[in-house]
Amino acid sequence: MDLLEVMRTTFACREFKNEKIEDEVIHRILDNARFAPSGGNRQGAHIIVVKDPEKKRKLGQLCESVLLLYAAQQKAGEVPYNTIKPSSISLQEIETKTGHDFEMFNKLDEVPLLLIVSVDLSEVASMDKDLNRIGIVTGASVYPLVWNILMAARNEGLGGVITTAVVPEEESVRELLDLPEDHAIAAMIPLGKPVQQLSRLNRRAVEEFTTVDSYKGDVFKI
Repeated sequence: MDLLEVMRTTFACREFKNEKIEDEVIHRILDNARFAPSGGNRQGAHIIVVKDPEKKRKLGQLCESVLLLYAAQQKAGEVPYNTIKPSSISLQEIETKTGHDFEMFNKLDEVPLLLIVSVDLSEVASMDKDLNRIGIVTGASVYPLVWNILMAARNEGLGGVITTAVVPEEESVRELLDLPEDHAIAAMIPLGKPVQQLSRLNRRAVEEFTTVDSYKGDVFKI
């Protein structure tokens, strides 16, 4: 596929056909994705190809309480798991205000392919580690790889989605998948043949998020 077409049509896919993905295809996806950049070219990411249906099912179960809280906060008009505005939702409200159906996570054992992407924190430079805010810079050494995986999958006629719902349960995942202590989970990526391939994605125009010389500068436009 043309690169620009891949960039413009790689959407967040959560519904998959029941079609097996051969190891040759998985290897080709990862072989292409590995050319993503990383800080100092240290390439500290690791990918676990989860094939065991029972492990997939357990990973889905680990996401349940995280997703229930997410849904409750969203229903209350909050930005879920926000680091700036604290949540007003209590544990009791999680039980009474939700009934959300997280179908993909409830059936994660049926997803054709599941990848866990982690990053070795001893191998990355976190330039924002001393700032008084949540750290995000570490992601620069792993999320280009994650996105490359999705684009390489799109090139194979497959779809997927970046999910992070399992991250709050990282210690349980560490035990389940023998993840080293220095590794942090960056993403869980379900992949498969999309039930429906979207070709027109809804995204903000360049003029809506780009300014010149300062945040309050003139809108960048042509």
